[in-house]
Amino acid sequence: MKDMKELEGVLLIDKPIGLTSHDVVDRVRRKLKMKRIGHSGTLDPMATGLLIILVGKATKLSQYLMSLDKAYQGTITLGETTNTYDAEGEVMTTKPVPDIAQTEVQEVLNTFVGDQYQTPPMFSAVKIDGQPLYKMARKGKEVEREPRFIRISRFDITRFALPEVDFSLDCTKGTYVRSLANDIGEKIGCGAYLSALRRSASDRFSIDDATSLDIFENSGPDEIAAMLISKKDAMPSTVL
Repeated sequence: MKDMKELEGVLLIDKPIGLTSHDVVDRVRRKLKMKRIGHSGTLDPMATGLLIILVGKATKLSQYLMSLDKAYQGTITLGETTNTYDAEGEVMTTKPVPDIAQTEVQEVLNTFVGDQYQTPPMFSAVKIDGQPLYKMARKGKEVEREPRFIRISRFDITRFALPEVDFSLDCTKGTYVRSLANDIGEKIGCGAYLSALRRSASDRFSIDDATSLDIFENSGPDEIAAMLISKKDAMPSTVL
């Protein structure tokens, strides 16, 4: 039987709603009785889906795996805005949703496809002078943020049932999908927020290969060892 403390590699976890990415890391640490556990790409508490967990010496891969392109599915709700741009925030404005066709909304989504700069929202973990923006935001402060380069390669409607619009999105790291939802609401004129989000892929890593947190926590050492992807197999091909 494998010794838990000797395990190393990349673990794909399907993060449940309501937990922070750090919560998942803490639970993996407790299960494996290891301190050297990390992740490569934060998901907000309301988001679910693929979270890449790094075990043991595989934590050295963080800088490579953080930069991978991401794929998401989610829901934008039109007619309201929130201070966090998602369903966890306080409703700030409410407006009627216009009689708008799916093709018109798709045209709005198409304006976001391509290279661009995006300003991180105030409710984010980005640090300025060592302090996370969300801590300032909770105090009602707003500070200037440096825009960041992102690329969106695909942004398609998958279900249209106003006020809800389901979408599928391919983008680079660091893309704030809830900011896209807020910006889409501004363009349509009625406001919008991100009401659901699921990460389905990170480059070649797929949610289809991920394990639920509950199954992981109820697995034995040999079963967990079988879940792990080796450092060599996890390394992006562009680095090898």
